[in-house]
Amino acid sequence: MQGREGVRWLAVAAVCSLFCGTARADGLADLNGALARLQGQTPVKAQVESKTWRREGEGKEAEEDSGQATVAVEGGPAGLQVLYSKELLAKVEAEQRAKVRDPKTKTPTGFALGEMKATELRSMVSAAGALSREIDEAVFSGEKVDSYKGKPARLLSFTLSLDKVPEKDRKYVKKFDGGIDVWIAADGTPLASHFHIDVSGRAFVVVSFTQKTDETRQYGVSGDHLLLLRKESRNATSGAGEKVESKIIKTLQLQS
Repeated sequence: MQGREGVRWLAVAAVCSLFCGTARADGLADLNGALARLQGQTPVKAQVESKTWRREGEGKEAEEDSGQATVAVEGGPAGLQVLYSKELLAKVEAEQRAKVRDPKTKTPTGFALGEMKATELRSMVSAAGALSREIDEAVFSGEKVDSYKGKPARLLSFTLSLDKVPEKDRKYVKKFDGGIDVWIAADGTPLASHFHIDVSGRAFVVVSFTQKTDETRQYGVSGDHLLLLRKESRNATSGAGEKVESKIIKTLQLQS
């Protein structure tokens, strides 16, 4: 009797293992399917705001910079167009003139605009391509049932490799940890993601360093566009007696 029971439980375990594996594979397939259909060919208009903060050094000698800027973005079959308002350009001009008079003058608007690169803005109004490339460079490590903002979701996890570090710097790395978590809806549509990298090592025998990157993203859908509604990036690096911290928050609002 015990032998029969053992065989039966082994059979159940085998079937469970098969179906669990299929469910995990389906989650990744659903995500890739959603990314394929949300390539963003129809026109979309939005405003993108960037809030930036950076601190270099520690204690009383630390220097801080912060800024804020907003641009209008239009995406579609013709490509990407960015509109800088007259008010925004006037602020940038005033900051540059003030800096000519006093090189120590801060330029908060220009500082924030420095984070409004074309690739960044494109990933806000058409996020599918960027997310697809990221998971292509990672290794799928599993799926589990989870929730996002109180609603059922599936959480897909990916592991990043040392390849994310520039090749010339890899020989100095002693510790590397990186990964991507993606929350998806029942149909595979991305709801949110979390990207992180933690690197530490030693260069030239005596110089130790650390670098941490943590990024959270919230997605939305408009037509065939996967939108990046909010992205918060935090970075911290230290080495050779220097320490730099930064935080960048970008938000997107659709325009009619």
